[in-house]
Amino acid sequence: MEESVSGFKCRGTWADIVEHGERITRALREAGADGEAFEEWDEWRPKSHERLGEDVSEKTAEQASVDEGEGEKAGKEPDEDLRTAGEKLSESYERVEKGDNEGAVERWQDSINYVARAADSAGRKALRAVEDTVYRKVMTQLAPYYFDNELVSANVQKTARGGDEDQFIFEVNVNDDEVKAVVSDRLADYEDRVDRWHVDTEKETEVAEVVEGVEPPPNGGESKSTTN
Repeated sequence: MEESVSGFKCRGTWADIVEHGERITRALREAGADGEAFEEWDEWRPKSHERLGEDVSEKTAEQASVDEGEGEKAGKEPDEDLRTAGEKLSESYERVEKGDNEGAVERWQDSINYVARAADSAGRKALRAVEDTVYRKVMTQLAPYYFDNELVSANVQKTARGGDEDQFIFEVNVNDDEVKAVVSDRLADYEDRVDRWHVDTEKETEVAEVVEGVEPPPNGGESKSTTN
């Protein structure tokens, strides 16, 4: 591993970069990282059973996408919000006829808000469609696969074939300087203490359940390591 101002860089095989991601994840957890940002990173980092051009590409496109707007978060399609806007506008007219000017203005404002929300949802959907096409067809040919949130910025790229295995570069930067310092100490400690790092692998448990009639062990456990 190489450490610099820009982050923690690993060069090697797929197994090497998977291990690099696991070590950083373990160090982040020990540094107190948790919550949504940590979970997003843990989901995106390369896994032993994944492939760069398939799994990591798909996860990168998803995390790079435009966030959902208020309408989408509420589970509403643009046409539903437009119908509601029309209903609010009709109610506004009714209030005017009844002499309820205050109520009319309130319903009119509601109508405007629903129209704006519908436009926002439609615009975001269109942007995502363009982003997905551009990313999958163009950006993966020009730039490494990347991840970025408030906790971690990372990128991984395939460099060349070395011997019988492809070679990769995986660079990870921790965006909070205090957390980064703790992670750096933990990674150095792993280098000193860990003799052999056991990379997590996806477990096949269905057969064991059927044959033995037992509950499978929980997936996603931390990597185990052997110390000197």
